[in-house]
Amino acid sequence: MQDKSDTSVERLVGDFLTARATRKPSPHTLAAYRRDLLTVLALVGEESTPPLPLAEVRLADLSPRVLRAAFARFAAPRAAASVHRAWSSWNAFFTFLVAEQVVAGNPMPAVGRPRAPLPQPKPLRGEDTPEQLLASVAREDGRQRDPWPERDVAVLALALCAGLRLSELLALRVSSVGGRAGERRVEVSGKGGRPRVVPVEPELDEVVVAYLDSRVRRFGGRSVRPDSPLLVDRRGEPLRRGGLQYLVDSCYRRAGIGDRVPAGARLHALRHTFATRLAEDGASAAEIMRLLGHASLASSQTYIEVTAGQQRAAVRSNRTHRVLSGLWGGV
Repeated sequence: MQDKSDTSVERLVGDFLTARATRKPSPHTLAAYRRDLLTVLALVGEESTPPLPLAEVRLADLSPRVLRAAFARFAAPRAAASVHRAWSSWNAFFTFLVAEQVVAGNPMPAVGRPRAPLPQPKPLRGEDTPEQLLASVAREDGRQRDPWPERDVAVLALALCAGLRLSELLALRVSSVGGRAGERRVEVSGKGGRPRVVPVEPELDEVVVAYLDSRVRRFGGRSVRPDSPLLVDRRGEPLRRGGLQYLVDSCYRRAGIGDRVPAGARLHALRHTFATRLAEDGASAAEIMRLLGHASLASSQTYIEVTAGQQRAAVRSNRTHRVLSGLWGGV
């Protein structure tokens, strides 16, 4: 292997990101890779002797000792999940360099992989909140300049009844929802390129059909060709990330349930509500894993564990327990 120790790491990061882009990840994912790699790389430069500006850090400067010191500084002000993600970004970067025969080995195992806590589910609060949300949005709001309740209800229903992520909703085409009567389904391009199929019940199918009919009335039949984006804005253009987030926030405001949406969840609260209700109704972790497109069973298990905790809290709130604790002097 030719000695490439004097190669600019910043340039190699660019090569890595170009290679990753061929897998068609979301722009958000690519931006996270870039941010994690360059932030730690700048810290590597500061840990070098003498300190180096980011553009002058070379492969030879990426020793396990310097990387450990850089990650220790990176971790100080950040949550464990952020540190874990950055470690994974650097591990993927070095795996790429090994495959390209730029380096002989991956030093990241010597840096130490932090344990990332599994994110806790954040469903909508309130037993009937999803139903209240849908009913409110289905009514045209006179305060809206151009109300489109059929489209708004379809977005909410696909998240609440199929558990789709924001990126998955944006990737849907008109042909993504198909199948014979009684066997309708939505074909999803999931996280990490993992495809999955989620059954579509007749009620959800009716909502999607009503939305597409309203779209034909607005923009004509050509707007619902099979390869057209399923979700569009009020001009008929493909719905974008910011537009979808704003739409969901607007629905929360119109329904008056903003105080029941967990902080930072937004659209993801609808997906978490779908999964939590599956667990409450007896679905197994394996079933939840398949329906939500999780990469590991551990992520799906958290919904069942939270449900068990909620059940215990409900039992504990029974006032009879306070009577029992006083019987026989608390013995």
